[in-house]
Amino acid sequence: MPAIIYGTAWKKEATTDLVAKALAAGYRAFDTANQKKHYSEDLAGAAILASGLLRAELFLQSKYTFPAGQDHRMPYDPAAAVAAQVRSSFAGSLKNFGADYLDSFLLHGPSGPGALAEADWEVWGALEALHGEGRARAIGISNVGLRQLRELEGAKVRPMFVQNRCYAERGWDRDVREHCLAHGIVYQGFSLLTANPQVVGHPATAAIARRLGAAPAQVVFRFAVSLGILPLTGTTDPRHMTDDLAALALELTAADLDSLRAL
Repeated sequence: MPAIIYGTAWKKEATTDLVAKALAAGYRAFDTANQKKHYSEDLAGAAILASGLLRAELFLQSKYTFPAGQDHRMPYDPAAAVAAQVRSSFAGSLKNFGADYLDSFLLHGPSGPGALAEADWEVWGALEALHGEGRARAIGISNVGLRQLRELEGAKVRPMFVQNRCYAERGWDRDVREHCLAHGIVYQGFSLLTANPQVVGHPATAAIARRLGAAPAQVVFRFAVSLGILPLTGTTDPRHMTDDLAALALELTAADLDSLRAL
């Protein structure tokens, strides 16, 4: 299980260079999706293959994205059955990484905001099959609400990962996080900094950072870990890559945690 994941979304043509820099900084876990609209998974794979690292040293995570979340560069035939789309997307990700399995494969998001639809269950069945074959070591879902997550408790294979955007004003996704904690699901949080500038820039955060000789962003990452969040960072700054890794070693007091929760 990684301690922190490097997210590759929105890096475009800079993806190969940035993933190479993340590898050099010490990152071994990478989040992608076979969705050219927001990810260049093939370029991430190129950097990983060039690193010469053993497959067992890496944690590779990708996602299946419904046609509505894709642009014209779809990794499957949108007219095909949903299960076939999932398998084509998965096969494309394996090719991008030069791998024969993924550590984690997620449904990028349910097809709608309400109850899970038939298409969602078809995707989940395809994910369960890939997991049963040992090709997807873990399966999960991203951008999911509590109601939908509760529905998946009735699945043959329950989610092992949940990946959501975290907002401090929503208790850092408290309801979903608490459900994950109660059911042994690892919660991955993204946009920890960009979604919460009021916390990063708050005087209370700055005071903790000064005492620890750290940056406010590092304090936020360490606080997220204290909440049971496996953090994603998508920084493009090599110094911040190193800082985000170092944040995991910070020691926050009970008073620090109370202060940050209050924000």
